[in-house]
Amino acid sequence: MPDHSQVDPEIEEKLRERVPGAAEQGREPWPEEAEPSSRRERARSYFREHPRARWLLIVGAIVAIAVGAYVWHYYSIRESTDDAEIDGHIEPVSARVGGTVVSVNVRDNQSVAKGDTLVQLDRTDYVVALQNARADLANKEASAAAASTGVPITHTTQTSNVSMAEANLNAARKEVDVARARVQEAQANYTKVAADLKRAQMLIAKDEISQQQYDAAVAVAEAAKATVDAAEASVAAAQSHVAQAQAGLRAALTAPQQVQVTIARREAAAAKVQRARAAVDQAELNLQYTTVAASFAGTVSKRSVEPGQVITAGQPLFALVDLDDVYVTANFKETQLGQMCPGQPAIIHVDTFDRDYQGHVDSLSGATGARFSLLPPENATGNYVKVVQRIPVKIVFERGQDPNHNLRPGMSVEPTVLINKPCARPFAQTR
Repeated sequence: MPDHSQVDPEIEEKLRERVPGAAEQGREPWPEEAEPSSRRERARSYFREHPRARWLLIVGAIVAIAVGAYVWHYYSIRESTDDAEIDGHIEPVSARVGGTVVSVNVRDNQSVAKGDTLVQLDRTDYVVALQNARADLANKEASAAAASTGVPITHTTQTSNVSMAEANLNAARKEVDVARARVQEAQANYTKVAADLKRAQMLIAKDEISQQQYDAAVAVAEAAKATVDAAEASVAAAQSHVAQAQAGLRAALTAPQQVQVTIARREAAAAKVQRARAAVDQAELNLQYTTVAASFAGTVSKRSVEPGQVITAGQPLFALVDLDDVYVTANFKETQLGQMCPGQPAIIHVDTFDRDYQGHVDSLSGATGARFSLLPPENATGNYVKVVQRIPVKIVFERGQDPNHNLRPGMSVEPTVLINKPCARPFAQTR
């Protein structure tokens, strides 16, 4: 094996030249120890030859520190995300009533003003329905007028009936009194005639009167008896008349109830009038609904109706996009929301135009985006993997930046929120 304890004299001399002082220390300098000293010597000699280089190096270090601090401060007060897009109010336009489409007055992606007619339906059926409803209303109003007039008539009639019934009762009672008086008179006559008949019987037995006189006395007695019976029958008839008069009075005394019944009929007729008027109003609305108009100014898209088509109530016909009120929905990570709050300024970079727009934070969603999905995530197996959630943040544009309505819902954007503005209540401190 080669002997490494022996060093070549030439190599040893070179090492002594490169690493001064190695020989005085009583050891052999190795290359890995000699190289740093050589670099330091060269650096010192370089700075001795170029004294301005040291200051340049110091200035460069200071500049690097300042740039690093600026970059750190720049990104520490900004939160941005590329998971964002422009949103807006998209209203599905549909018909309130069904019918046949007569005309479609707009094209796909056409701008319309508020109140412009989009679709016209056939009005014939609804005009007929309105006429029918108005005729029914007229009928109900006439019935209500008759029922209303019947209230005072019924009141007057029933009052008169009460008075008449009371008068009839009084007359019947007087008739009873008269009949009883006649009975007494007839009874008195019969008593006298009966006494005369007894005397005639005594006289006929003694042959003091003729048979003819006796027969006349018998006839007079029988007539008086019949008169008594007739008078008693008159009393019974008069008493029955009293009973009838009392029944009539009791019937007449139901006048308040009869008036209430008439009033109830009047109220029922008035209610039918109100229902008929509601039917007329509904028929008028249905007639108006045959004209489908734009509820706000915007752009018509997704047209799905053609002339001659029969549509049903609620069937989607268009999608009306409100380009005057677009905003940004930015899905920030939950770790980015600690110091974010409504009112903070934002810079919105729109990829389509490669341009920045000014805006501000309007509000933060009440839950994460996953919670609003059709099938929210559920961890029922125990195999849990923590995933940083994202919370939608609504950012609105400052007004006057898009006069030509170039911003459209669905465009990709990159919003940056400046969180250096202090918040009265940061998101991290909300309850």
